[in-house]
Amino acid sequence: MKKNPWMVLLVLFFVFGTLFTFLLGSSVISFFGGNEVKSVAKNSIMHLKLEGVIMDGKKFLDPLLHYRDNKKIKGIVIEVDSPGGVVGPSQVIYTEIKRTRTEFKLPVVVVSNGLNASGAFYSSVAADKILVSPGTLIGSIGVIMEFANLQGLYDWAKVQRYSITTGKFKDSGAEYRSMRADERELFQSMINEVWVQFKTAVAEGRKMKPEDVEPYADGRVLTGAQAVKIGFADDFGTLEDGFRLAAEMAGLGKNYEVFEPPHKKKSVFDFIFPEEDDEAYTRIAGKIIDKVMKTGLVNRPLFLMPGVL
Repeated sequence: MKKNPWMVLLVLFFVFGTLFTFLLGSSVISFFGGNEVKSVAKNSIMHLKLEGVIMDGKKFLDPLLHYRDNKKIKGIVIEVDSPGGVVGPSQVIYTEIKRTRTEFKLPVVVVSNGLNASGAFYSSVAADKILVSPGTLIGSIGVIMEFANLQGLYDWAKVQRYSITTGKFKDSGAEYRSMRADERELFQSMINEVWVQFKTAVAEGRKMKPEDVEPYADGRVLTGAQAVKIGFADDFGTLEDGFRLAAEMAGLGKNYEVFEPPHKKKSVFDFIFPEEDDEAYTRIAGKIIDKVMKTGLVNRPLFLMPGVL
């Protein structure tokens, strides 16, 4: 009987995959993946991280939504090190942090000792308190949309691109032609509207007058020292200070434990088909064209620190 080479390959893959899993141990990788089981101690302060470019926010939101209704969780500390990202996900994170405080009655403290800019800052102002280092880079209140005009490149390569649309704005921002004046006006009105949303969120979250936010809402980045002075942050502090503050706000005093949400176990398939989450996007970037030509976030309204694209 003739052997099927694909069946042989599948069997070998399964055998070596199982052996690989056994050698590395279940704490590092499992063949089919899955979530690590971890118990929550009484009077816990949950530690979350908001890192890298915010693409969909899923990596941050999943543990927040899963654990915030656990009665043993008494407060949350969010460690932020991010230049911002896409508008929608940044606003979703802001909304869920705010909901965590108002509906679930949990104190939320943001600690940022590195970078907390644009969409990350938008998300952060939903917290009760923001702690920074004097040299933290924070702020960058503004909206940016970048476009790529590759018409010259297509002409050089003798490639003609065109589209058939149902309206004059359907292909606005297309990379194969220059942008018209009415299209520029349309996009400018869009980002201006989102800019107002950003400024309103900062004023409400930081309990500031809109006219006091306005002078700093031109996209500039501030130091942590400047942020504390004008009210964009509350005080200087480390991550440990954040835990202590959250515990104090929850009425726990020194009687608390820090809870680290478990990470999803890696499966063999994750190495073959890596998921493009926030961290993966900034680390491995998936596509060479996005890395070389910076097109990954083109044509999207962003709460992103200038210079990241």
